[in-house]
Amino acid sequence: MLRYIARRLIILIPELFIITLIVFLIMQAAPGDFLDQYRLDPSVSEEFLKALEKQYGLDQPVMVQYFKWIKGVLTGDLGYSFYYRRPVVDLIGERVLATLILSLYSFVISWIVGVILGVISALKKYSFWDKFLTVIAFTGIAIPGFFLALLLLYFAAKTGTFPVAGMYDVNHSKMTVWQGFKDIFWHMQLPAFTLTFGGFAGLMRYMRGSLLDVLNEDYVEFARAKGMPERVVIFKHAMRNAINPLITMFGFSLSSLLGGAVITETIFSWPGLGRLVYQALVQQDIYVVMASTIISVIMLIAGNLVGDILLAAVDPRIRLE
Repeated sequence: MLRYIARRLIILIPELFIITLIVFLIMQAAPGDFLDQYRLDPSVSEEFLKALEKQYGLDQPVMVQYFKWIKGVLTGDLGYSFYYRRPVVDLIGERVLATLILSLYSFVISWIVGVILGVISALKKYSFWDKFLTVIAFTGIAIPGFFLALLLLYFAAKTGTFPVAGMYDVNHSKMTVWQGFKDIFWHMQLPAFTLTFGGFAGLMRYMRGSLLDVLNEDYVEFARAKGMPERVVIFKHAMRNAINPLITMFGFSLSSLLGGAVITETIFSWPGLGRLVYQALVQQDIYVVMASTIISVIMLIAGNLVGDILLAAVDPRIRLE
């Protein structure tokens, strides 16, 4: 297992290089650049534009720009944001915590609720509760996330029950630690529900189908024939095999923690990383996009690695390979 982990970490280096190079070339191939907004202004002189090009390094060949950026990454410098006129490291540091709080909260709730309701739905197959949970699941899968977010935003504006937008109140800096925690927690509920509803619905159906398939296997019937209690048969024998496909999904879901809430963050004005990257794409703020690419690749490798380790922990057949 240690050799496998080391091999995956070594593979991360060429993967980062190839993916970042592709993204960098795609960004450079797009028409125009960040300075187009200045070029459209007749009051901006040509000398000023050339000074900006030199300042931001846009007058150099594409590959020179890329390798200079790579050299900076190796020293911890992710570049400079043209739009915000600040180091990218500072911008990412400010936004990543907000996204992590929202995504991690939604992620935990989605998995706990999805797996539990999926097991209940499978064990009560074709009953009223199974049909009721099926309707909820299909509703969660069918409703687009942006439409649900807009409905919740309208509900908050009409009722005043929840904050309409943002991460905290304007008086947040004057609050105590406990009051500040409650303020952020309350602001988080609507965007978190938007992310959770569709997530747990898909997991619930996946868990239900996987458990039903396993319950029909011969070894489960054999365990029942030996006189084992139904609780032991389900949770010790059936669940351990039914959960395997979901562990693979778990690793993949971890990789999207810092980049899977762009639309939700935009609608609810949540000051997260996804919203920052969207603005960077619109403004062609290339080094912010490149920094988000690095984070996405690292999260993808780490998520798959965690999934593989968990899969080996619950399935002895994989440990023996």
